[in-house]
Amino acid sequence: MALEKELATYKRELPKLMPNAGKFVLIHGDEVSGVWETYQDALQEGYRVFGLKSFLVKQIQAVDVIQHMTRDVHPLCQS
Repeated sequence: MALEKELATYKRELPKLMPNAGKFVLIHGDEVSGVWETYQDALQEGYRVFGLKSFLVKQIQAVDVIQHMTRDVHPLCQS
């Protein structure tokens, strides 16, 4: 599963991250790389530091909200 290690790191570190609830954490592998005020700032730092390698940007929340995002998008036929 993609980002399995990063999600496990998030769950493990969540108690330490809770003082920053509402902010966004950047995780690569087993390491928390930092916390940012906005999703865009965390994402920009992730691309700056990790390039095209996998990393996770996730809002710090006591209760997880499940979201699904995919790059496998097929445009509708325009004919």
